[in-house]
Amino acid sequence: MLLLAFAPVLLLAVHHLHRARPGRRTTTRDIRKPNDVVVRRDFIRAMMWAAALLTLASCESGPGSAHDGPTTAPAAATSSPVSPVSPTSSSPSPSLTLPQPVTPGLTASRRTTGSAAVALTFDDGPDPAITPRLLDMLKANHVTATFCLVGSRVHSYPRLTARIAAEGHTLCNHSWSHAEHLYQRTDAQILHDLQRTNAEIRKAAPGAPIHYFRAPYGNFTPRLTGLAARLDLTSLGWSVDDQCYLIDRYGTGPAMVRHMSARVRRDTRPGSIILSHDLGKPQTLNTYRQLLPWLRTRYGLAAMPAGGLH
Repeated sequence: MLLLAFAPVLLLAVHHLHRARPGRRTTTRDIRKPNDVVVRRDFIRAMMWAAALLTLASCESGPGSAHDGPTTAPAAATSSPVSPVSPTSSSPSPSLTLPQPVTPGLTASRRTTGSAAVALTFDDGPDPAITPRLLDMLKANHVTATFCLVGSRVHSYPRLTARIAAEGHTLCNHSWSHAEHLYQRTDAQILHDLQRTNAEIRKAAPGAPIHYFRAPYGNFTPRLTGLAARLDLTSLGWSVDDQCYLIDRYGTGPAMVRHMSARVRRDTRPGSIILSHDLGKPQTLNTYRQLLPWLRTRYGLAAMPAGGLH
């Protein structure tokens, strides 16, 4: 459009160029007259204007594309303007609400005894290699504890389960097979698992009260503890973890015993519930052989109340 507007100037420049091109025969009209200087000056000015206009047109059209074909302008440059959203709008558009994942943990469980006494709890048994020796040691020190029993192992060792109950220890439901993600199952599946475990314990130890439930790996959720409560089971967590399971790091010998003892001595407070294990853990025997006198003297030791916490 800019070039069309100044076409007359360009034509004038071309006309003067045509008159002055080499090889053209001179006529009487071409003989210099007094105003030839003015004409030549006008021609030079016209050429300068033409050059300036060409430069301006080039700048206005922008840099050329590296491609042979035409360059398509980005769609965003020609899109319709978007109306801004008022920050004071009183009716925000509805958004999709997605279910939030539940992070399991001990916060949904009981973690103190409710008294100054400290409670020892032993998980994952019964174990015919360790549990009888642990029972002997507890009996020799006049200590009762809480045993969190796995239903499938109770089924395999019913007489050992009966001995635990007969010696005055509190029984705790630790699920049927110690499934890590028990909390992800349906309500019906969870209830069936806990009821099956309770039934197996009662079969081995008729009349023994069962008022506690400990989730495998401590993976409690509000829904899981609520389902356990429907079976009159208090969800039993812990406040001290002796880490007897870190065998890859400490082994099962003196280094592990030192580690477990140090953690228990450091973390135990009045009312603490101590987590330990009897399944395949000889280090548990060696550690609590040293710790029982200290715990009993400093805090007092007692099993969780067999009738549950109210």
